[in-house]
Amino acid sequence: MSSHREAPEIAKDPVADSSDLYAFVTPDRPETVTLIANYVPLQLPSGGPNFFEFGDDVRYEIHIDNDGDGRPDVTYRFEFTTEITNPNSFLYNTGPIDSLDSENWNRRQFYSLTRIVRGKEERLARKLPCPPCNVGPLSTPTYNELVRQATFKLSTGERVFAGQRADGFFVDLGAIFDLGTLRPFQQLHVAGKKIFQEAGEPVNATDRLNVHSLALQVPLERVRRRADRYHWQEPASVIGVWTSASRRQVRVLGDRVAADTNAGPFTQVSRLGNPLFNEVIVPMAQKDLWNTLPPSEDKRFAQFVERPELAALLPVLYPDVFPNLDKLNRSKKARTDLVAILLTGIPEGLIDGFTNSTGDLQADMLRLNTAIPPARRPNRFGVLGGDLAGFPNGRRVTDDVVTIALRAIAGLTVPLVDRKFQPDEAAGAVTPGLSAADVTAPFLRNFPFLGTPYDGFNNPSAQS
Repeated sequence: MSSHREAPEIAKDPVADSSDLYAFVTPDRPETVTLIANYVPLQLPSGGPNFFEFGDDVRYEIHIDNDGDGRPDVTYRFEFTTEITNPNSFLYNTGPIDSLDSENWNRRQFYSLTRIVRGKEERLARKLPCPPCNVGPLSTPTYNELVRQATFKLSTGERVFAGQRADGFFVDLGAIFDLGTLRPFQQLHVAGKKIFQEAGEPVNATDRLNVHSLALQVPLERVRRRADRYHWQEPASVIGVWTSASRRQVRVLGDRVAADTNAGPFTQVSRLGNPLFNEVIVPMAQKDLWNTLPPSEDKRFAQFVERPELAALLPVLYPDVFPNLDKLNRSKKARTDLVAILLTGIPEGLIDGFTNSTGDLQADMLRLNTAIPPARRPNRFGVLGGDLAGFPNGRRVTDDVVTIALRAIAGLTVPLVDRKFQPDEAAGAVTPGLSAADVTAPFLRNFPFLGTPYDGFNNPSAQS
């Protein structure tokens, strides 16, 4: 999974767990960049009466680095407050919610949005309302209208939304974490060949589950540093993006007469740049540490990118399928292709007409060359599929990041830095077998792009 329950401690704190991050030049507004950060993963739609929400005690931030130092030059900060309108009811709503100020809605959430540029804070909005969770056809009969009411265009040029959406990430968790099984190739697995006679059908484990999204659409001039002219070769065209969640260092539990209190400075407990980085690159013992650090400290983890554990496991799990990768692993050569993709950006000269390098500093950020226009016909394999507007050049909601990452780790991208290396045939075919078509809720053509959240009444698990 991209970053759902990716570290031991943050798995116990889903309200602060960043699950997916997207950054792309907006197809219908190419003068803007769309940034989406998801939190509170793996939501069961029927999870009432206490439906999911953002944390009032969590500071959520989306960071942009535009000079390659792995530190934020522009930050958008979201802070939430929750209000109960009827303290004598246990219900989330007592009738249909047909507007954001409906008297039937008992638990409402609001947020402020602050823009921080090199330490200087500018409050862009106060007390913007979130929409409710999608409870069901009786409680939220016109849900898309509520989303429209909760989408705001600010006087400073940003468009913003914060609330529940359908999880658009597609991954076969049940197979992958069962000793690295890929169902389309399960009969070739070292243990699976004793059980399976043929390929299996993949299962999207995150389908029909919801998340909470922070979605921003920002004019490009608000995120890029100044340049005379922006083009794909201009360093100022490239930005690095990551998201983080922070909590205060001290929490004191209340007693019968005193409420819980939070005190002290905020400390980071979660972050996310490239999908799957903490998930499958960082070893278990260091995952929680990684979540507390800024990207500028990621040289500490470069060794795990240069020699990823998964690359060593593939030839073991799938005997005789990856002989060239096995030979490369045994040579102990550093995977400089993965270092470029994940930690520095891809320098000019490796791929015709493309770079998203931010310099020599090693930092896990989602790098986006904002001078590369949106693709008219997007390819789900992004740059690997010849589509320079897709992952790892930013990330769009339909990009097949699991397959892209697997193929890169399997050796498909090694020829970028070593033209003598011949990838195994399987490296260009390895996949969990899923695509955006395996997400039940249709993606939207415009902001906020992720689909309408699944409602609790129609969720199949509630009917089983």
